Amino acid sequence: MKRLLKNLGWNSLALVLALIWLVPVYWMVKSSFEDERELLSWPPYLIPHNFTLDHYRTALGNDNFWFALRSSLTVAIVTVLVGGLCALLAALALSRFRFKGRTGMIIAILVVQMIPAEALFISQYRLLDGWGLLNSVAGLSILYIGTIIPFITWMMRGFVDGIPVDLEEAAMVDGCSRFKAFRVVTLPLLLPGIVATSVFGFLFAWNEYTLALIILSKDSSVTLPIWIQSFQQGLKATDWGAVMAGATLIALPVIIIFVLIQNRISQGMVAGAVKG
Repeated sequence: MKRLLKNLGWNSLALVLALIWLVPVYWMVKSSFEDERELLSWPPYLIPHNFTLDHYRTALGNDNFWFALRSSLTVAIVTVLVGGLCALLAALALSRFRFKGRTGMIIAILVVQMIPAEALFISQYRLLDGWGLLNSVAGLSILYIGTIIPFITWMMRGFVDGIPVDLEEAAMVDGCSRFKAFRVVTLPLLLPGIVATSVFGFLFAWNEYTLALIILSKDSSVTLPIWIQSFQQGLKATDWGAVMAGATLIALPVIIIFVLIQNRISQGMVAGAVKG
């Protein structure tokens, strides 16, 4: 009975915390379907009474939305692919090899993460300006890749350390080269870690606002977080319905990705070694 009550208490606490976390998400989605009068009414409605899709028509009818969507997708995909590959190679080197300067590199990765992002804005802006990459997807992608590599390298190193090196050595004894041993044995076991770090890289590139605001100024090159502020202009009142609809559209791809890969993230790191 004691154990049952304890489990019930922890489950109830987890449920309450989950509901608290879901309230802002629900409010965003609810507000995107309310008309202007109902959206600004006080006290607010918990459930929309005058259901409307006008805010979504406004958001999707905005020409800059499609430019911003293309820019965000391009930046996120490039960041995930290039940053993930670099982090994977760096994590393998730090985990599997002992070389001169290895400890210093590990310390450098930790120190870099402690530097506030705001401290680098001026130098990053001047760097891209000198290269002629302001207002470009390529320039923003370079900055995002450099930003996420230290953190996801540290994450990936933990996943690599969790895979026994004996598995690779056994494959090499059986005649595999080092690369083939990695490809056949280690890489399949690393997939949960690769997925987890890729999700982090995607979320960062998809949602980042401050750096994109500094680097991008043309309507044809802005990302979605910058695009959404177009509904607040000068002395005009903010179109909160369109803002909520736009925010819901931005959150939708992230939700879809999590639904599709949640099983991969939750898999055990070395389950394949046991099964094989």
